[in-house]
Amino acid sequence: MIDEFLTGDLSDVEEAVRKAAAAEITPRFRQLAAHEIVEKSGPHDLVTIADRSAEEHLTASLTALLPGSVVVGEEAVHADPAVYEALHGDAPVWIVDPVDGTRQFVHGDPAFCTLVALAVRGEVLASWTYAPVLDEMATAVRGAGAMLNGAPIRAGSPIPGAVLEVAMSHPDYTTPDQKRALLGLAVPSVHARPCGSAGLEYLDVARGDLDGVAFSWEHAWDHAAGLLLVTEAGGAHLTLAGDLFRIGGGNVLPFTAARDEATAHRIRDLLT
Repeated sequence: MIDEFLTGDLSDVEEAVRKAAAAEITPRFRQLAAHEIVEKSGPHDLVTIADRSAEEHLTASLTALLPGSVVVGEEAVHADPAVYEALHGDAPVWIVDPVDGTRQFVHGDPAFCTLVALAVRGEVLASWTYAPVLDEMATAVRGAGAMLNGAPIRAGSPIPGAVLEVAMSHPDYTTPDQKRALLGLAVPSVHARPCGSAGLEYLDVARGDLDGVAFSWEHAWDHAAGLLLVTEAGGAHLTLAGDLFRIGGGNVLPFTAARDEATAHRIRDLLT
């Protein structure tokens, strides 16, 4: 069933993502009322009516496209953590982050996106990264490459000897232990800056505008789509233990994704 779906016309998935954004997200961009923004675990962890409504919209449309599939969405997991266990089941799973970069969205910054990935038994098979205000749609299918607005993209390799440009976990979202783990990037050969939307940082790696990322958290909805996009563009990812990142969890953190395998190993070595 899943092989037939992936080799078919996936434009319906792209259209579902676009429709959810057009109906639930972009009309609320720079139009949010104060009561439509809620803190989840603290002042830096926000959710809006757009997040919740877009996830509901995508849950209905995506499961209709692939009968028997389930959704693991950021807001559904916040309401019921047991939903996350579907990543370990046999049913195809849509992994959804309705608004990746909610803080940017709330502040009127267009650098946010909707992330959707399709996985089976922990393996990500396809992904969609859509930045509606920036008008960018990046897609990837395992073994078939990465695309941006319909054109193939490749990550390439950094210029030899150049300072590596790396986006890392934002200080507002890291514990003291995580901050210490990322201090390895504080070297002259690396320019490390706090990340914005994780999905858009992965897109920048995939198209060669950023050398790598270094993240200290493992929520599948933040990483599944971007990791496939990067690898299909020729990049690589590694955890601190030297393993591939597993979307089901249990990774040794932090981890990196980079433009090529050599850069991934270089960043990982600095993190150790």
